Amino acid sequence: MNPAHLVCRAADAVWQPAPAPLDSAVGYRGWSVVDSAGPAVHTGFGLAELEPGGRLPWHVHSYEESLYVLTGEVVVGTPDGAALLTTGDYGWIPVAVPHTLRNESGTTVRFARMSAPQPRATHGLDTLVVPPQPDAVPIRPDVRDPRTRRYGHIDPENMNPALQTQDRLAVSASMRTALLVYSGISVKMMIDSDLGAVLSTMFMVQYEPGGFASPHDHPFEETYLILEGHVEATFGDATYTLGPGDVAWAGVGCPHGFRNTGDVPVRWLETQAPQPPSRYSYRFARDWDYLRDRLAKELASTKWASEGSMS
Repeated sequence: MNPAHLVCRAADAVWQPAPAPLDSAVGYRGWSVVDSAGPAVHTGFGLAELEPGGRLPWHVHSYEESLYVLTGEVVVGTPDGAALLTTGDYGWIPVAVPHTLRNESGTTVRFARMSAPQPRATHGLDTLVVPPQPDAVPIRPDVRDPRTRRYGHIDPENMNPALQTQDRLAVSASMRTALLVYSGISVKMMIDSDLGAVLSTMFMVQYEPGGFASPHDHPFEETYLILEGHVEATFGDATYTLGPGDVAWAGVGCPHGFRNTGDVPVRWLETQAPQPPSRYSYRFARDWDYLRDRLAKELASTKWASEGSMS
């Protein structure tokens, strides 16, 4: 039996209107991919759309919510003001902060939603509608402006190690946005503790052709939304080829690995819940297999020496 994991294909998406208590939403539909109906216990993840003129009522959650805009633009309103998010923008909404989403553009907006801890169906999805507040004039996020400190932006070119020049990094709010590069893999943090989140993370991952990560597992759950390219993904002893729009999820302790076997980069959005601990976030099978083999040789050698001394 394979360890807990999910693979959901874009072609099999099930789009539905907003559930109660947000069923008064206008022009909204969502695909709940990872929720309490499956094996996940920490993660709520899905995709959502708002049509032109669409709106979600003012509400609060007992969980953190992270957003990433895939296409289009959406206004996120909070008591601090309103931010206009466009393609490539992301944002974080703390627990219990009243907020609303509205689409003032002429095209449908699509975005990814991450919730942690997982919304509970038995508790009204841990969501409460609150009295509406006046609509503020939205402003574009600026990582150097404290009024939009919960928002940011990421472009595909930000994942290219060759483009990490000082003039591009000059608009970074902190070293949190520096690119981590290893083994043909590039990782760029988006939402984490530096941004204020305490229950989850969201970041971008890119594998160059030939890039790979050997099987490993974590003490937290991970979700992957493929944006560009195709990747060979292994969960336990099951192997899949994931493409744009596909979503995968790995539970705590599920060994998983990735390999880009194509000739173009593959890029995906990744989330984690809960946030990784300060140490021992990764457990690589190769390291423990190495130690197991080494100890077996040492024990065999010790046994041989002991038996030789007794003869």
